[in-house]
Amino acid sequence: MKKLIAIVGNNADKSTNRQLIQYITNRYADLANIEIMEVKEFPMFNKPVDMTLPENVSEWAEKIEQSDGVIISTPEYDHAPPAALTNALAWLTYGSAYPFVSKPVLITGASYGTLGSSRAQTQLRQMMRAPETRANVMPGSEFLLNHSLQAFDDDGELVDKEKEELLDALMNDFMIYIDVNAQLLEAQEANRQAAIQHSWDEE
Repeated sequence: MKKLIAIVGNNADKSTNRQLIQYITNRYADLANIEIMEVKEFPMFNKPVDMTLPENVSEWAEKIEQSDGVIISTPEYDHAPPAALTNALAWLTYGSAYPFVSKPVLITGASYGTLGSSRAQTQLRQMMRAPETRANVMPGSEFLLNHSLQAFDDDGELVDKEKEELLDALMNDFMIYIDVNAQLLEAQEANRQAAIQHSWDEE
């Protein structure tokens, strides 16, 4: 069975993105063993001079490295992913941690408004393709859960069955994408070295 990491993209105690990740974890338990990562557990990024990573960052980097793929659920704050998520990604692309290189990634998102985090997802796609990240974000995929405060019933199930069917299709496609991606990793080590050697200070 595949091993996935599912990242809750904000640090709020009550989060519909956490609800979405929990829903995904439960609904697709027969497809994959999914472990939830909380970005609120990460300290504020401070670019340590010795490039030493905090222990929990190293642990999550290793888990992502060993996983078959990653799911990220992001809200939208001011047309962008929240600071807590970008902070976690900064840690996970620093020092010796480059766990996203060639890693299959599925981006989802929930928001209170009508657009369902569409602009935040667009920015997050760019971040996941950055020179020091180099993730393989699944193309043609977009799951936008709008009006998310009303999206779940008391049992944590999606109310909108069309959304449920769309997510079913995306998850099935993601399983296939992971398998296809595994056949396309000849350049993985070259990409990893390019990520390690990249420095914005030299731009």
